[in-house]
Amino acid sequence: MSGQAKLLVVDDEPAIRRLLGTALERAGYAVVEAASAREALNGLQIDKPDGVLLDLGLPDRDGLEIVPQVKAAGAALIVVSAREATEQKVTALDLGADDYVTKPFDTEEVLARVRTALRHRLRAEADNEVVRVGDVEIDLGARLIRRGGDEVHLTPKEFGFLRELARHPGRVVTHAQLLRSVWGPGHENDVEYLRVAARGVRMKLEADPARPSLIRNEPGVGYRLIV
Repeated sequence: MSGQAKLLVVDDEPAIRRLLGTALERAGYAVVEAASAREALNGLQIDKPDGVLLDLGLPDRDGLEIVPQVKAAGAALIVVSAREATEQKVTALDLGADDYVTKPFDTEEVLARVRTALRHRLRAEADNEVVRVGDVEIDLGARLIRRGGDEVHLTPKEFGFLRELARHPGRVVTHAQLLRSVWGPGHENDVEYLRVAARGVRMKLEADPARPSLIRNEPGVGYRLIV
């Protein structure tokens, strides 16, 4: 797929566009560039990219303002920004970004995030999907979880927690998104519920719950199913 995918790199710094563009082209992607929000929105219409790498500190608009428009265009979106504040990450992810990478970045990490985001874009998110991670099989339609072929019983909240992560494999799902989906509106601040659910899932599915390899906690932001 990488040979066919087109990526739009949005950053006002020519050196960053050049660095990302070179790495992405070497990985087999077609690359187009934009130096402002206006150019990015034009690029979405004209080039119809499969994915967008978006800086937030743009000269004409805050990058966060165009996240919904990027997602509405159907493109995978990875924010690549120098903003390290947790609230910035949460806002971008809540608005629909698939991932968030802070500058300075490792290009190999960015490439890995791109591959995951593009896979997620193409993955059907219907409830009849079966997601496999190592020896764990998550059957969303049948509401069955298996580990090594053996069925594992999860509580309704544990299953709901894992289901939301499995619907977005490899992507950070924020605390607020998880709490709204599983516990309902009005529970967006009850983060302790997530800690309890994550602990329960890890105890039942992880080979070593103390060193989890299935579910990663992104401190202050959310959780990610590692694929």
